[in-house]
Amino acid sequence: MANVLPFEKQITVVGALAEGNAIRSIERMTGVNRNTIMSLGLRVGKACERIMDEEMRGLACSQIQCDEIWGFIAKKQKNVLPTENRREVGDVWTFVAVDAPSRMVPSYFIGKRDSYSANCFVGDLASRLDAERVQVSTDALAAYADAIERGFGANADYGQIVKTFTCSELDARRYSPPEILRVTRNVVFGKPDWKNISTSYVERQNLTMRMHMRRLTRLTNGFSKKMESFKAAVALHFAYYNFVRLHKSLRMTPAMAGGVTDHIWEVSDLLERA
Repeated sequence: MANVLPFEKQITVVGALAEGNAIRSIERMTGVNRNTIMSLGLRVGKACERIMDEEMRGLACSQIQCDEIWGFIAKKQKNVLPTENRREVGDVWTFVAVDAPSRMVPSYFIGKRDSYSANCFVGDLASRLDAERVQVSTDALAAYADAIERGFGANADYGQIVKTFTCSELDARRYSPPEILRVTRNVVFGKPDWKNISTSYVERQNLTMRMHMRRLTRLTNGFSKKMESFKAAVALHFAYYNFVRLHKSLRMTPAMAGGVTDHIWEVSDLLERA
């Protein structure tokens, strides 16, 4: 009989991965070999991809905030060779949508920070929403305007948050973000509620991602070496965030607040779907 990791141990490992523990630290804590941890994370991550795809349908979200978070696969973009597949290595951007009232993540997309990825992301987001009209807020990425018009047509009110940063002494502040000089709200099309043009919640979600995914922690060697592993880790994070992890201010999971489920899921529920 094959040596199968006990279900209780699997729950411990997956829960530790979802909470941001490094693979080698989980190996030290649980005694489970790191290759087994990576294999389990990949399998559960693919199952979480299916969970997000199947459960996030027909959503009544009407206030959407979108943003992108940077990471890289195997090496940074400047080190990618001309002979390598630039869609599989180098800089990678995770496009994230957050429903402002429920804090739920209805859709995400992993790709480059270009028009193709923006169109794929917004098209997928639009197909999951069932609201008659949606207000969308983004940063000033130029690709969003065309993507939102393509994805939502005339059923969206779209506004942008434009931030102006300082650039003096940028080299001395290499690992710190520059200071913000001003923030302006722009109406791009439709009639968005001006006071609700914001990306605050999705930017907070970006911080949650960096805190709960070792692959996105800056200045470490914990980055993903393969795109497949990165996608699995991101899917695990969003499934865990939406269905398992209690939101502190909501006092329920975002999926409960968004009407997708009526109970708190357990890590075992993710494993059973795998």
